[in-house]
Amino acid sequence: MTQARITVDRDFTIGDVPRRLFGSFVEHMGRCVYTGIYEPGHPLADERGFRTDVLALVKEMGPTVVRYPGGNFVSGYRWEDGVGPVADRPVRIDGAWHTIETNAFGLHEFMDWAQEAGAEVMEAVNLGTRGVEEARALVEYANHPGGTYWSDLRRKNGAEQPFDITLWCLGNELDGPWQIGGKTAAEYGRLAQESAKAMKLVDPTIELVAVGSSSRSMPTFGSWEHTVLTHAYDEVDYISMHAYYQEHDEDAASFLAESVDMDAFIEGVIATVDAVKAAGKHTKQVDISFDEWNVWDQVRYNEVEAAEIAAAGWRQHPRIIEDTYSVTDAVVVGTLLNSLLRHGDRVKIANQAQLVNVIAPIRAEENGPAWRQTSFWPFERMARLAKGRILRLAVTASQISTKRYGDVDSIDAAATWDEESGRLVVFVANRSLEEQNDLTIDLHGLGDVRLRHAETLTVPEGGDRSTANLETTPDAVHMVPLAAAEVVSGAVRATLPPLSWSVIELDVTRA
Repeated sequence: MTQARITVDRDFTIGDVPRRLFGSFVEHMGRCVYTGIYEPGHPLADERGFRTDVLALVKEMGPTVVRYPGGNFVSGYRWEDGVGPVADRPVRIDGAWHTIETNAFGLHEFMDWAQEAGAEVMEAVNLGTRGVEEARALVEYANHPGGTYWSDLRRKNGAEQPFDITLWCLGNELDGPWQIGGKTAAEYGRLAQESAKAMKLVDPTIELVAVGSSSRSMPTFGSWEHTVLTHAYDEVDYISMHAYYQEHDEDAASFLAESVDMDAFIEGVIATVDAVKAAGKHTKQVDISFDEWNVWDQVRYNEVEAAEIAAAGWRQHPRIIEDTYSVTDAVVVGTLLNSLLRHGDRVKIANQAQLVNVIAPIRAEENGPAWRQTSFWPFERMARLAKGRILRLAVTASQISTKRYGDVDSIDAAATWDEESGRLVVFVANRSLEEQNDLTIDLHGLGDVRLRHAETLTVPEGGDRSTANLETTPDAVHMVPLAAAEVVSGAVRATLPPLSWSVIELDVTRA
């Protein structure tokens, strides 16, 4: 049995829990929109074509903000194609994902859907094939009350009141050679600066996200962020980050330690942002929008699926990267959530990509059922329970050897303290594949503590680390009680199962 100790002190905090940290992403890609959130004719679709079974799962999962409509898709998208009478909307080729886009679902439909889901909208503008004027016009269409061409067109199209979209992305992954309309850092930095100025002249209340490097492995990483922010620091509020992780060569130990990479990635971007701030003598703080993150088998997509999609020809909403998530994947997702929460003082927005079908926590079959993937559970628990202040933890743990990251702690943890409700919540993963972890949580400055609830996601009885939730077995993996947890002499003692992500909730009575 491995051992670990977490020391918690009420006064050692990182910052408030940002509610936008628990965001998701809906892109016009594969079956995320069509037969995902939107499927007219489905037995459970409402009069607007929204799948109510999917909506129920989205509400349960609890994303607070949803990024739309892309992603790679947005860099070739004409937003005007998705407004007005559906019968009059043009059918277009989408080069990003080699599909046919009908535009039956567009901005108005998404605004209605997001309102139904209880999520804030994070709208992306096309700075690939388009530019300043189109971005400015979209803000006017969405947010201006009326009396102008674009705002009156919105009213004509059925939305009398403005959408009041606060959060906007200035394009997507424009340093990537795969991106339609890709740019150098200097080209993009100037375009982002001028687009931001024009958009804020229409609505000065909006918040803007500049495109950061597409991944930490990009040759442009670091220099891209520095150049872009040197141009646009005063005009933007956030810089974006994207990261996807997968298991390579059956190296589960390294895969389970991927939050080490996420920690380093975040801290590297923070250092770059703050260097630009210091050099430019800026007074405001630019923070981070980690607006794409997840587990994704990119090797399979790049080596097999992309070629199959191209060979199949132009189709509407083909199946694209519909990864099936295992217990192992779900535990990694839990550790990535832990990393984001630990950096919540600077990572103010995060969007798990994507919401339905496409590398998603929710799956839905055309004319069929919808169900929760294993990765649904860590997101749902943290989105619901992480409130108040983020605690700065002191962790000592036995070590696990990995090929990619050397020796790492056997546990990965984050915690929050909500003084208003008196609730302390610890989120902790056991990275060991085979050994239980004897965990002690020492508590300081909190008063009397009572165990409210403890549960874990781990390998189910009769299963293994590859067990997944499928259409035929949708409940194979879920949160179960963590039986070996108790409060002893003011400290928490728990036995964490091998390969697990656990939640320990404590009620605190202040002394």
